[in-house]
Amino acid sequence: MESGAVNSTTTLAEIRAQIDTLDRQIVSLIAERQKRVIAAGSLKSDEQAVRAPQRVEQVITKVRALADEAGASPDVVEKTYRALIASFIALELEHHRG
Repeated sequence: MESGAVNSTTTLAEIRAQIDTLDRQIVSLIAERQKRVIAAGSLKSDEQAVRAPQRVEQVITKVRALADEAGASPDVVEKTYRALIASFIALELEHHRG
């Protein structure tokens, strides 16, 4: 059985510990993404370039497909990414405005 797999003998405490481990990994990946978002923001000429609505939709299309391939809910992934992107746009705007 794969590491971290859930089966009928897995306890709630074990599942929560696995989720905690995943949360640590997710936060670490968000931090890595943030570094790149800030770097990209420094290369953008104006606030419209920061907002980049076409790019947002490209990312959403991509992550919905990735979610489907991974067996995740595309709707949950889309909502999560829209919140993530909105927060990163706000952060980018802060940095862009100096």
